[in-house]
Amino acid sequence: MSAPKKVVLAYSGGLDTSIILKWLQTEYGCEVVTFTADLGQGEELEPARKKAEMMGASDIYIEDLREEFVRDFVFPMFRANALYEGLYLLGTSIARPLISKRLVEIAEETGADAVSHGATGKGNDQVRFELCAYSLNPEIQVIAPWREWDLGSRTKLIEFAEKHQIPIAKDKRGEAPFSVDANLLHTSSEGKMLEDPAEEAPDHILQRITRPEDAPDEPETVEIGFEKGDAVSINGEAMSPASILTELNRLGGKHGIGILDLVENRFVGMKSRGIYETPGGTILLEAHRGIEQITLDSGAGHLKDSIMPRYAELIYNGFWFSPEREMLQALIDKSQEHVTGTVRLKLYKGGVRTIARWSDHSLYSEAHVTFEEDMGAYDQTDAQGFIQLNALRLKLLAARNRKFK
Repeated sequence: MSAPKKVVLAYSGGLDTSIILKWLQTEYGCEVVTFTADLGQGEELEPARKKAEMMGASDIYIEDLREEFVRDFVFPMFRANALYEGLYLLGTSIARPLISKRLVEIAEETGADAVSHGATGKGNDQVRFELCAYSLNPEIQVIAPWREWDLGSRTKLIEFAEKHQIPIAKDKRGEAPFSVDANLLHTSSEGKMLEDPAEEAPDHILQRITRPEDAPDEPETVEIGFEKGDAVSINGEAMSPASILTELNRLGGKHGIGILDLVENRFVGMKSRGIYETPGGTILLEAHRGIEQITLDSGAGHLKDSIMPRYAELIYNGFWFSPEREMLQALIDKSQEHVTGTVRLKLYKGGVRTIARWSDHSLYSEAHVTFEEDMGAYDQTDAQGFIQLNALRLKLLAARNRKFK
């Protein structure tokens, strides 16, 4: 592998990626272009620009990708009701394809021959970044410093930073109590003080969600409007995808909704424990399930539920740009053609539940299901033949089994 001449670095402006920027310059003698994405992590990004300038970046990209993130990545995933291992709403996983996409695009725009990221050699993100990058440009070179350098401890990182005059915030000199990844969909906290799954995570871990015990004592209702499986309005007001998720985050955070303490199976083989805060996503999942209840045919819905674990696993493992994910997406999107209507939900003390739903596309027939006189909409005697036909093979099996007891 030849040494790169120009590298596009996924750059947060934090200590680790600042060290990576300088390490790339010193190790390879190459130009470094920085790319910082605003995915709704809630941090001021201009300091990243100033730091990149100070560090000698040859070009600096800072982009607001919140709308694209929600519209083209989060919403398609939520059409599938995707949950990894039945619980995780994939907040970190779904952000990586977009970051990788822009890294590769910026490399093409600037004539760079490599991209770089700050993911460690133990985690899932290295896999996600690199699989996505290679899916978009098979010739791109990917540099993963954590797999190459000898700066394997916080002490060595600090020494490198001091040697190269990289500013170090006071709170970065000691071991961080836990690491955080955040975007508009979620906040993830893991490592250090959270590594023992037998120990309850302290309340101060929470960053965007009120403790359910401290949430308002009065419930709040919210109505979410859907068109073809995507949320389009809140309480009757049309809003953009990112604005919808932002408002649902506010509501969910206020009412203590969306806290998950999970021990998951990483793609690289180990188990890890994380605390996830996904307030808006938890509300959105419940609402989407609510509107599907009346607009989605049972056969389509059950098939969709059966493929969901595979779809979620593909996203978790970094295969967003794979043909199999795109094939499943086409099936999922087909199922959403009539998933249009409104859901009313109640938010209270860490819980969210659907309390009403209605749609012009509804398959629900009160005439058929009523306990009152159905005026001939359903002939109950039809059920006898239905039962006998479905029972035939069970009867034959039972007869044989009795014979050979």
